[in-house]
Amino acid sequence: MSHTHPLGNDEKRNTEFDYLEKAVSNILIERRLISDPEIWAQIDDMESRSSEAGARLVSLAWTDHEFRNRLLSNPIETIKGEGIKYDASHDLRILPASDDVHYVIVCTLCSCYPRALLGLPPSWYKSKAYRSRVVREPREVLAEFGTHLSSNTQVRVVDSTADMRYFVLPMRPIGTEEYDLNKLARLVSRDVLIGMRLPQEGVFHG
Repeated sequence: MSHTHPLGNDEKRNTEFDYLEKAVSNILIERRLISDPEIWAQIDDMESRSSEAGARLVSLAWTDHEFRNRLLSNPIETIKGEGIKYDASHDLRILPASDDVHYVIVCTLCSCYPRALLGLPPSWYKSKAYRSRVVREPREVLAEFGTHLSSNTQVRVVDSTADMRYFVLPMRPIGTEEYDLNKLARLVSRDVLIGMRLPQEGVFHG
């Protein structure tokens, strides 16, 4: 499956956030609040993250009803119990998709995003086009990603904030009853966890 995204091929383009990030880091270094090597260590740590942690949580929730309940009711403690590091200064809510409701995540102000679980945000998630359009016309944006939902399914766009992060718990695809945890996790991509795509039987990632 292609991983091109219609909302932007601007990965090489600097954004206002890139300039702001550079300005803030320069101020911190000048004031000796943090060193350049410390910044690069943090960058290396962030860039090494992927959506594997989030995908593993989904596979567990698909196969263990008790785990699913814990994940929905107390996500941060449940995640930590799986050995996943998560910054508790950002609250977290898991959004369970159903036949009746499909969730899509956006950050209308910037690019707030649970990086510990989903890895680095894609460029389209940070783009002004996505942040403005998905709120006004979510079905049209979903269709551009190849996601077509029943007219009976309500689309709820959820806005991440500096204090609250989200990720989508998608429905388990039909035909995956014999899949083990590893195979199930490979059905779940970053875009699935944001709500822009649906997991499909036989379509693997990673």
